Amino acid sequence: MITVEQTASGRASAREVVVWDPLVRLIHWSLALTILLNGAFVEEESKAHEWIGYVALGLVGLRLVWALFGPAYARFSAFPPSPARAVRHLRAIVRGNRSVHLSHNPLGTLMVYNIWASVIAIGVTGYMMTTITFFGVEWVEEAHEVLFGWLLFSVSLHVAGVAFDTWWSGVNLVRAMINGRKTIPEGRKVQ
Repeated sequence: MITVEQTASGRASAREVVVWDPLVRLIHWSLALTILLNGAFVEEESKAHEWIGYVALGLVGLRLVWALFGPAYARFSAFPPSPARAVRHLRAIVRGNRSVHLSHNPLGTLMVYNIWASVIAIGVTGYMMTTITFFGVEWVEEAHEVLFGWLLFSVSLHVAGVAFDTWWSGVNLVRAMINGRKTIPEGRKVQ
């Protein structure tokens, strides 16, 4: 759904596009909260840490299912991973192209899949540490820690990418992830 808002002079000022449904937004912010809690506030070897990890896994699982059955912008088809598209997107930025992507831009798409895969891998190694077979196995514990470090690095890049894209495209992505709507500035091409 694209709507056009009018300025006081009667000219079109921006297009508002509904892109992210309530479930996508709830999963996004809930996953961010689980990462923050387990990374900064909850004791690593506590039951709370374990259960928050399971919640994070469940959120990613729900998001993957929603990517099959949810509305158009929530589906995998709206943001297929493609390193080639990401390279073309980078080249377009270097050339000064400020086009707006209605779903995730190609770099953001790769980051989304990276974060989901990282959370799954952290969850799997975390679960492994609770089993008789892998309890106390050093490589599993190290893998869990390295993966969480990778996730924190990825989240940092994600936040930096959101800040850059907001500045570059003129679309406030944080607001869009709160209210579900991207407000596209006048004159911006939409992809």
